[in-house]
Amino acid sequence: MYLPLAAEPGHTLQIGVSGRTNPATGTPYELGFNQLAVDPATGEIQARREWGAVSVSRLELIPFIYKLHYSLHLPIRGGIDLGMWLMGIVGIVWLFDSVIAIALAFPSLKSWHKSFMFRVRRGGYALTFDLHRSGGAWVWGLLMVVALTSIAMNLTNPVMRPLVSLFLPLGSTPFSDPGLAMPPGPTASTLSRERVVVLARVAARRDGIDAPPGGLLYSPLLNTYGVGYFEPGNDHGDAGLGNAWLFWNAQTGKPVGAQIPGRGSAGDIFMQAQFPLHSGRIIGLTGRILVSITGVVVAILSATGLLIWLKKARARRRSAAGSKVGVRRGTVA
Repeated sequence: MYLPLAAEPGHTLQIGVSGRTNPATGTPYELGFNQLAVDPATGEIQARREWGAVSVSRLELIPFIYKLHYSLHLPIRGGIDLGMWLMGIVGIVWLFDSVIAIALAFPSLKSWHKSFMFRVRRGGYALTFDLHRSGGAWVWGLLMVVALTSIAMNLTNPVMRPLVSLFLPLGSTPFSDPGLAMPPGPTASTLSRERVVVLARVAARRDGIDAPPGGLLYSPLLNTYGVGYFEPGNDHGDAGLGNAWLFWNAQTGKPVGAQIPGRGSAGDIFMQAQFPLHSGRIIGLTGRILVSITGVVVAILSATGLLIWLKKARARRRSAAGSKVGVRRGTVA
């Protein structure tokens, strides 16, 4: 469940919802939607949608593309998110491929400048080759960042955090360490949302967080409340390392974790930087434009790589065919 705590001017409140637990099955009732758009003045429901549904309708198109980007909409089987794992493994392969690619892009250090040039006037295969080699060389650093951050976000707990913790200490929240969640007691009731917001305001003053409480997250599974601190409309963080989040046990109100940008160990700050780096938000609008351009470049590299491979494959087939003809003629002679 997610509840915005302030309205962005001219926008609805987008509330994440789930069904109550069905006592007969122990699972939530199926609602057919998991997000509501509510008029902040009247409380009237403006729209409903299933965030992440396989749908290209106007309401669901952007969430569909977003989820396609990181999971291909593959299902969860045996508690394993197949899409997240697949795309995380693709990121690992991409990272190693980038290391190999930069070595191939500079076959001669004496003529290194040629690896950054484009033979536009020659056109044809020469330009296709340069677009692939030189285009990759120009944005190699960005490609490495995108690959690494892809791994960090898709395989945070199973891969990235264990690797980072080998070298640097890491703080935890219930989302990275479910052992902090503390299961709900049999008789204790869940704190009200209003009470959690009060706790959040007190904690902000204590921890020197300047932004107001902007969104409230509740996870029944983890028995945890989380509050994010941001101005309306800035829920993803428009610059820097993102927004601060604090977490409490949903029944006792005991603090169970915190993520405050720029604070913690070097490992914590490294993990905080992953989404801002991947999205480009770490340097604001400029970074987002750079990442968008990088996406276009990746498409060009993929297309030119395929064209180069096809040309070489045709050349190999012609060479093999020529060799067979030569052998037959030699036999006849």
